[in-house]
Amino acid sequence: MNTKEITSWQEETAHTRYQLIMPLVDPDLAPAERAELRRKIAGEHDISERTLFRYELNYRNDGFTGLKPANRSQRRRSGLPDNFDELVGTAIQLKKEVPSRSVDRIILIMEMEGLVAPGILRRSTLQRYLYRAGLGVKQMKRYTEQRNATARRYCKPHRMMLVQGDIKDGPSLPIGKDRKMVETHLSALIDQHSRYVIFARWYDTESGEIVEDTLHQAILRHGKMDRLLFDNGSQYINKHLLRAADRLGITVIHAKPYHAWTKGVIERFNGFVDTFLDEAKVQKIRTLEELNAAWDAWLEGYYHNKSHEGIREYYESLGVKVPAEGISPLQEWNRDSRALTFLDTMVVAEAFMHHEKRTVDKAGCVSLNGTKYEAGAALCGCEVEVGYDPNDLSTVIVRYKNMEPIRAARFVIADHCSPAPVKPASMLETTPESSRFLTLLEQKQKAEAEHLANAISFSSYRRDGE
Repeated sequence: MNTKEITSWQEETAHTRYQLIMPLVDPDLAPAERAELRRKIAGEHDISERTLFRYELNYRNDGFTGLKPANRSQRRRSGLPDNFDELVGTAIQLKKEVPSRSVDRIILIMEMEGLVAPGILRRSTLQRYLYRAGLGVKQMKRYTEQRNATARRYCKPHRMMLVQGDIKDGPSLPIGKDRKMVETHLSALIDQHSRYVIFARWYDTESGEIVEDTLHQAILRHGKMDRLLFDNGSQYINKHLLRAADRLGITVIHAKPYHAWTKGVIERFNGFVDTFLDEAKVQKIRTLEELNAAWDAWLEGYYHNKSHEGIREYYESLGVKVPAEGISPLQEWNRDSRALTFLDTMVVAEAFMHHEKRTVDKAGCVSLNGTKYEAGAALCGCEVEVGYDPNDLSTVIVRYKNMEPIRAARFVIADHCSPAPVKPASMLETTPESSRFLTLLEQKQKAEAEHLANAISFSSYRRDGE
């Protein structure tokens, strides 16, 4: 290799090593946390902990320069096996077969196949020769990125064809018990075509329920979308969310790990939310209600009415002239010709309900999350299905076999007994002229007596005939 190639290889190797140890050089890490993190990184990247520790030490002593490998291109090959050229060719073939294979794994494969004795090949040596062959990590990444560069930019032609969702951490507010500081989280859904935020709200938790509530409110306001795009976070793969989307005919797709450009619209929006957070800091917001009020003002008064560069780029790529002042998300949303599809509110509410089995106690109540609900004395001891909205637990729906669903309210102990329920007309008692049961018994007894008398008479007849 010439001097330029050697320098490029050293820079690439140093950059790769720095990416590995970047989380480890955090000065705020405790020794135990650093050791655990080092163990995790070593397992994920198929590299020894000792090597990572050496990279850290070199970086602390000499900075980025300490991560550069030494120039060994002129080193004699006396210590290499005689079939080294053949081994390099095999390593190149293994790398081409599976580009994600690390150098350590390639060496292990050749050792397991008996091509070279264990410990003979050094990782740095083989890595250098792979780089010469154009198979370095950065070299391959450059080509794959060039191939996929245009594919990363995409835009649906109409609104509500694809909606992207994500959760962003926000400021901590004194809203916990005894005014304890609690971190807030923004759950947002944004239309991929128009960049219009169909619903976004700040919550004091990041559980899966906030995503369900966000989607529920978005559908009530703007109708159903064709597809939802999320990452693989636990909030977006919970069974309740997926079941609700399935019941409403919405397809849920998840972006592949490390493919941030797939959710580029919501990721870019999250970055823009930082401008709101900067303003919120000086607003001295103390409650969640104040935070959401300020958020609504920022979203409706600023973001939705501000021209969006992504919309301009989309139309210019199609050869459409865009006004000098640009197009805002609100304008693009309102002028779209695709009609919105609204659903019945009861259908939507039912889709987002959670369902659990419960047994009605002797008082006719079911217990849910520590709260009792009155299901009725008629269901005492029965196993019922309880449907509830996790964001509204004022009432629940109780279902049992073929009975009509019961809307059960929270159980409240009153200061006196409640009046007996009025019986419907179909259950009112009537006064019969006689007991139908006793009449039937008398008729049965009379019939049996007559049968017995006939049998006795027939027996006497036979004796007389003899």
